[in-house]
Amino acid sequence: MNCSFQAISLLFIAMGSAFVFAKKEPIKNAYSMRFDLDWEVASGLPEKAMLVSLQGLANREEAQLYIIHPPDFQWEITEPLFDFYKRKHGVSYTEIKTVDAALERFKSSAKGYVVWDPEVGPSLNIAFTIAGLEDGVVVTEALIPIVQKHGLKPIDDLRGRYTGQSHAEIYSDAIKRYWHRCNRDKIMLMGGHRGRVMMPAMADWGIRERMFFHELSADPEEADELVLNRQLLEDLNVGATVFGWHPYGKDTEEQSTMLLSMYGIKMEGLHNLPNLSYNCQFDFTPGFRFTNNHQVAKDAVLIAEEKVYITFVQSDSVGIGVWTKPGRGKLPFAWQVTMNWTKFSPAALEYFHESATSNDYFIGGLSGPGYMYPNNIPEDRFPVLMEEAKQLMTVLDEHVMEIMDNSAADGNVGNADLFEETVDAYYEAFPDVLGFINGYGPARTRDLRDSRPMISYDYYIDPKRPRDEVTADLNELITLNSKRPYFLAVHVRESNDVNSLVTVVENLEGPVEVVALDRFLKLAASNKTYETRFRKEDDPVHFKGY
Repeated sequence: MNCSFQAISLLFIAMGSAFVFAKKEPIKNAYSMRFDLDWEVASGLPEKAMLVSLQGLANREEAQLYIIHPPDFQWEITEPLFDFYKRKHGVSYTEIKTVDAALERFKSSAKGYVVWDPEVGPSLNIAFTIAGLEDGVVVTEALIPIVQKHGLKPIDDLRGRYTGQSHAEIYSDAIKRYWHRCNRDKIMLMGGHRGRVMMPAMADWGIRERMFFHELSADPEEADELVLNRQLLEDLNVGATVFGWHPYGKDTEEQSTMLLSMYGIKMEGLHNLPNLSYNCQFDFTPGFRFTNNHQVAKDAVLIAEEKVYITFVQSDSVGIGVWTKPGRGKLPFAWQVTMNWTKFSPAALEYFHESATSNDYFIGGLSGPGYMYPNNIPEDRFPVLMEEAKQLMTVLDEHVMEIMDNSAADGNVGNADLFEETVDAYYEAFPDVLGFINGYGPARTRDLRDSRPMISYDYYIDPKRPRDEVTADLNELITLNSKRPYFLAVHVRESNDVNSLVTVVENLEGPVEVVALDRFLKLAASNKTYETRFRKEDDPVHFKGY
């Protein structure tokens, strides 16, 4: 079964946002496994890598195997989503408790095994690539006996092939051997954790979709890797998506995302996002319709008072690791939705909407139909990408677009502003939104056109920053920005839970009102006490680009 967007038929209903997907009904009797948090190369990783490769093969034709991760795994929703499948889709699961049992049940999905070398980290990515192309599972030397016990035959053995070679040499060889056979609509940037710990929980998806796996750097100082990275991006089809995440310690998120954006390519992460090979096979439940928790009508006119208005926004794919934490609903919060999940994880989006409180408000992002840096998107690709984003926002009943461009920033500080021509392009592409929110860390881009504000974050809450210091910071901003009304947009980083902010709000120096993002934008449209500003050519730039 093809889970690509091209194979999905969206039926938009003129009077709402209900739609259907043309997919085969998933089987009602499936299997589950539970993982622990051990992803050490020397201990837990080899078995997990083998199992996620087996999962990708088992789920290629049917949704057969779902993996549940502990509550403190970065993607904490696997257990709630497991319950959702049982409750809303009527799936009955049989738990598989051992590697031996998993191989016994799903050995018919595999044609053999590929051996990777734990001493050569990139060999795992090469093994994943081969596994997807040849229907194999990936194993270390220690796991060969157990797969042979179940009748699997050797497909390839990478031990010794890449010993002593650089990453560029390894991937250059892999490109020559395998790239011509791989998916050109999707590619797996299996970076993230490297070295002692690796966490390739998304590998099932890459294997199912026969993607090329790599961790090539986007850092210009690693020119030998960058040229290969560019080669792969140039060979992808127009409209392609990069799944996974940039390799920690080799390049930066800013470098990687800027590079992809220059080719008009979308990014969907992270490297440890599990179960996509399973999730992609489910539709929304019959009759389901996204209905957002709008606090104001699109044509409403609000008048701001002489006070401070604060709005909180959680980005990072509906606040990775936060949604299930206590306190959600106590304060108005906006949550950035990974809109492409309509294509490959519909049930997760339905779960979020079903479990939302009246204070949870969903917005589109990040920057478009996937994670991108808009200052760097090619001019001819921008309208096409934003049309896709606009359609997804219609489906999801979202009226606000969140934008982020850190291509000139240094992590969460520095220049996160938009050029005027970028702002122009957004206003033209999204004529029906209530407004835009911009930044990750603080930024200075602001505008107001046709009652649609663009407001940048004035503050970024680091999850490790003590709450009393957050309170002091916000009170200082309130004092410095003495002109009223003052519109204070606060970005709440992943793993910041709502409970921790209740006390912060109680200790702010007023008059202060915390409002939902849609109300915030309507109020900001009524009294423009902020200055129009865009990124300037002579603004400080941390990363000068390519």
